[in-house]
Order: sequence, then C-alpha cells, then structure tokens
Amino acid sequence: MSIGASSKSTERSSLMNIGRRVDYAVRALTYLAAQPQDRVVPRREIQTKQDIPAHFLSKIMKQLATGGLVESHMGARGGFTLKKPASDISLRAVYECLEGRLLLMECLDEDGNACCYHPVCNQISVWGEAQRLLGSYLANVSIGQIAHRVGLREELAHRGQGEYTESARHHSAEPPL
Repeated sequence: MSIGASSKSTERSSLMNIGRRVDYAVRALTYLAAQPQDRVVPRREIQTKQDIPAHFLSKIMKQLATGGLVESHMGARGGFTLKKPASDISLRAVYECLEGRLLLMECLDEDGNACCYHPVCNQISVWGEAQRLLGSYLANVSIGQIAHRVGLREELAHRGQGEYTESARHHSAEPPL
C-alpha cells in the first residue's frame, strides 16, 4: 500500500456511531411500548417479533433494567415491561443508557481536556452546535412515538404481500427542535 493510502481502521471514529446495541434496544422498547401496559412480554417474543439475536437481547435488556427503562419479571410467566410511560423514554435516554453520554467528538467533552487545540480550535463551535441539535432532537423523540405493535419481522412479511403496514404512520415523527 502506498504512503497516504487509506485502509479500513478498526478504531471507532470519534464522530458518533449508532451501533447494533442501540438499534436492538430501540427495537425491543418500541415493541414493549405498543403492548398493553400491564402485559409482561416474554424475552423470546421480543426476540422473535423484532428479530434480535438472543445473546444481544439478554445483555441489552439487563442494561435497560439497570438504567431504569424496563422492569424484569422473573419466573415461568416472566419477561419485561416498561418501567415508565413510553412517552417519557426518549431515544437520547436509550442511547445514553447503553453507550454513555451523547458525544459526537471527544473534544466536546465538558472538561475540554481531550484535545490540546481546544482553546484555539475554529471548528469546535460547529461540532458543538451539531451535538446540541442532535441531542435535542433525540431527546424529543419518544419510544411511544415510534412504538411498533406487530413487530418488524411480521410487518416485513405483510409488506411483501402489499398489505398496509403500521410503520408507514410512524416514520414521520418530527418533534420540535
């Protein structure tokens, strides 16, 4: 490879990346949000309806329970319920429960020690505003707004048959900025 040529890096970019864990957590929470409030939903049902691998789902649900977003119910009729109303669980809260503080770039960390150029950087205000806008947007989209009653797998099967699907109603969630 020539000097200066790029190759795929295994390092994560400092610019925010929404990974599988957040995607799967949102899938699980939107399914729970669409169920009757007092219904305990089995882990296997969430796994099947939202097409989430079992090993991911167990870990994610444990984190969501620790973070106060879901309640775990043990026993033969065990499963999960939301710990608070779906309208009170924002996408930002889900992201931060799994990944930590929303941070587009390390240099935007509040202590300002991540980069030696912080005091003279001419782009930090641009990235800071982008982070503020994204954070505000995600804080204003609730799990309740994008709740998914039938599950992704089933909806995809019906969509292939030309049937009306519920997600078409939800993809226009535009909370105020």
